[in-house]
This record gives sequence, C-alpha cells and structure tokens, in this order.
Amino acid sequence: MAEPVSFWAMGGYASYVWSAYGIAAVVIVANIAVPFVRHRALLRRIRREEFIDD
Repeated sequence: MAEPVSFWAMGGYASYVWSAYGIAAVVIVANIAVPFVRHRALLRRIRREEFIDD
C-alpha cells in the first residue's frame, strides 16, 4: 500500500511534478484546439465577405 502513496507523492516533489504535467497538458490541448477555432473563424469571415461582395 505504501508504493502507490509514494508514487503519487513523487518523493516530496509532487506539486512540481503534477503541476508540470498539468501545464504540459494545457499547452498540448491549446495547440490542438486553437488552430481549429481560428480555422472556423476564418471560414466564417470568408463566407461573410463573399456574401457582402455579391
């Protein structure tokens, strides 16, 4: 039972280790999500400009 607890405690460095994992996860998700959001916004802008020009 002591092994899982010591694993999660990371030898006293758990706050640094888990916060690094959390920050890395946020960056990875942002690197995936931001291009999709910008792409959709660009498509909306193109459609709006085509509609206005016609």
